[in-house]
Amino acid sequence: MKSLTVILSLALLSCSTFSSSSSAQGPAATGIPNLSESQKMAIGKKIWQNECGGTVDGLTTWNVGEEFPSLGIGHFIWYTAQHKGPFTESWPQFMTYCKQRGVTPPAVGLLPDCPWNSPAQFKQEFRSPRMNELRTWLSKTVSLQTDFIITRSRGALPKILSGAPANDRARISTNYQKVAATAHGQYALIDYVNFKGDGLNANERYAGKGWGLLQVLGGMSDVQAGQAAASEFAASAKRALNRRIDNSPPARGEARWREGWDNRCATYARPL
Repeated sequence: MKSLTVILSLALLSCSTFSSSSSAQGPAATGIPNLSESQKMAIGKKIWQNECGGTVDGLTTWNVGEEFPSLGIGHFIWYTAQHKGPFTESWPQFMTYCKQRGVTPPAVGLLPDCPWNSPAQFKQEFRSPRMNELRTWLSKTVSLQTDFIITRSRGALPKILSGAPANDRARISTNYQKVAATAHGQYALIDYVNFKGDGLNANERYAGKGWGLLQVLGGMSDVQAGQAAASEFAASAKRALNRRIDNSPPARGEARWREGWDNRCATYARPL
């Protein structure tokens, strides 16, 4: 199997048409520094490692304890017709993004609902032609997926500010800008929206407490921009996710994810 770095390099080169800075960089006008192609590659690599262990097989996963499969480097959620859960479904959003960019995914990806209705069926068909085709396509469109994740993250801030209490908006916006002052801070913001959402979905609450980007930015202490802000964002994300685990229904067994989630958040404080 090709190494993750080699696959990423080939994917970024072959998909350069889909990685123009204007479509994925977003709000340069708001003062957020643009990411270079090498920085975007590093961010895509980190997200792939976070979600899939950096493997091609990991691009199509059905995690234990979940009612849906997760696809791509960002493990985009795709619900079956039989189960529509509370979490934001991101695979159809990615398919819409592909259409907007003039990219045609494999036919199975464009179905209205996930065609695999259970973990058992998913496992049985893991080496089927259509799932092999889907994984191959995903491994070759890492740049496109990274652009989608970046675009989704950039679009979260205006929605968060609109949905936040009026007296919190200035502080949340300031915290976002402080974290975004470094490339690894931008990685933290980009990865977290993909990882746990923007925090606005009322269904993504336990005991009335959310765990998305809104809650993480709102839970940050007042620190200087740059490295200090990236470190504080990492700490606030850990606090939000540990609170989620503590408030979660016991039947979901979310405590098993604590170590992995803490380790992922720790990467937000480290250089790319």
